[in-house]
Amino acid sequence: MTQKINIIGGGLSGSLLAIYMAKRGFDINLFERRPDMRTSKVYQGRSINLALSDRGLNALKRIGLDEEVLKDAIPMTGRMMHSKTGELAYHPYGKNGQAINSVSRGRLNQKLIELADEYSNINLHFNARCVDVDTDNCISTFELEDGTHKTFSSDRIMGTDGAFAATRGKMQISDRFNYSQSYLHVGYKELSIPAGDAGKFLMEKNALHIWPRGSFMMIALPNPSGDFTCTLFMPFEGENSFANLKTEEQVTAFFKEEMPDAYDMMPGLLPDFFANPTSSLVTVRCFPWVKSDKVALLGDAAHAIVPFYGQGMNCSFEDCTVMDDCIEKYGTDWNKIFAEYQSLRKPNADAIADLAIQNYYEMADKVGDKHFLHKKHIEHDLTEFYPNKFKSQYELTTFSLSPYKYALDQGKKNDVLLEKIIADGAEEKIKDPSYMASLWHLIE
Repeated sequence: MTQKINIIGGGLSGSLLAIYMAKRGFDINLFERRPDMRTSKVYQGRSINLALSDRGLNALKRIGLDEEVLKDAIPMTGRMMHSKTGELAYHPYGKNGQAINSVSRGRLNQKLIELADEYSNINLHFNARCVDVDTDNCISTFELEDGTHKTFSSDRIMGTDGAFAATRGKMQISDRFNYSQSYLHVGYKELSIPAGDAGKFLMEKNALHIWPRGSFMMIALPNPSGDFTCTLFMPFEGENSFANLKTEEQVTAFFKEEMPDAYDMMPGLLPDFFANPTSSLVTVRCFPWVKSDKVALLGDAAHAIVPFYGQGMNCSFEDCTVMDDCIEKYGTDWNKIFAEYQSLRKPNADAIADLAIQNYYEMADKVGDKHFLHKKHIEHDLTEFYPNKFKSQYELTTFSLSPYKYALDQGKKNDVLLEKIIADGAEEKIKDPSYMASLWHLIE
């Protein structure tokens, strides 16, 4: 008999997982609390742009969607830093040809839903809010659009319902379930820079733009229509904070003082600022992610992270590929599948959570620091001179499929090496293999 799987949450990771499971021959019910995004006028959810990189592309390639998604993406080859005086400083992300891709969350989710709908063994359920999960008997209960409740039985449940998951909520009240959530002191608000005449980009198209100001920052990602999706990250309270931007005069004065070049490109700043919500940023950690052979958590339901490494979606997609690999390895022995999935992913999810928080402070503050930029310049040269010997933490995280935990640990070793080179005053000597031969042990 064909096994039935209920996937709760039809966002990015849920819709991808449904396709993976359907390709394995399982009968899938995919539940999403929001309306069908293919017919609703506005994508209901976070519209903040996403940075699609190697891990995410690898996941999409398995279902033949990578090339189609890239057609609608804009490659960003590096960071463009904007000073208060309008000066620009560009820092490449990796080697020539390496780029992260700016994609629309809504359009990508829609493509995944469209593909899922092509599978006869996937049943899509929209406007279905999960209100209860019986994790022992794999029974899920949903409140439908008309207010009625309906239950669905299955052989197992996979929870992909986000940072405040109903599936995890049910597991949280079980014995020996560890859970923590920690909010960053900064929140975010989405803004925009419109396209110029005839869809012209008003800034460099192929870069992620950053206005680093120490305690706060703004970033901007390009869209195919020539506009930029901007996100202002700043503390909720304090001197430069959302609490002190309550009037049009305060917002105008703030942007003119701190980001004058951006202000000149944002004619809709004031309506955007007061219409769009100020949202919080949370890191969620929990364990275990699975319950025997019955329930598994994937994506933000297992490990919500802050967005500053651009890896939230990529990490969630990688959960799906690892789950798929475990099924390939163990068939339908779900105890082994879930156990190995959890053991492979938990340490790496913790690592990228740490990296994401670390990268906030790098983006907001350090990208304007001369010592930091000097170190980054040496790091970039090492990746060019010794591509088989030295890989930056960013390259390992973004442009490889290496475990996140390895990238985190290797980055700490790399920093010791870079500080040693600077202490030696040996920036020019790094081209000399004999000099570097005396240092490679620091990163081994």
